[in-house]
Amino acid sequence: MSNSNKMELVGEVVSNKMQKTISVSVSRLVKHEKYGKYMKKTSVFKAHDEKNEAKIGDKVLIRESRPLSKLKRWTLVKIIN
Repeated sequence: MSNSNKMELVGEVVSNKMQKTISVSVSRLVKHEKYGKYMKKTSVFKAHDEKNEAKIGDKVLIRESRPLSKLKRWTLVKIIN
């Protein structure tokens, strides 16, 4: 992570059909309060991709940013795979 206070997440690109925007699916494990079982939760974030370089299935690093549109609050930092 960088020295800034902005959150960074690693996820998989699930859509790149929009101009300069990608949808990134991020998975995490959450423990159920009562039963103690770990469940996988996924969230989908819209991220800004200035050069349209990410493809579906790529593993990417995204960083929190100022609101760029109604739903877009993340920017693409780098493509991992």
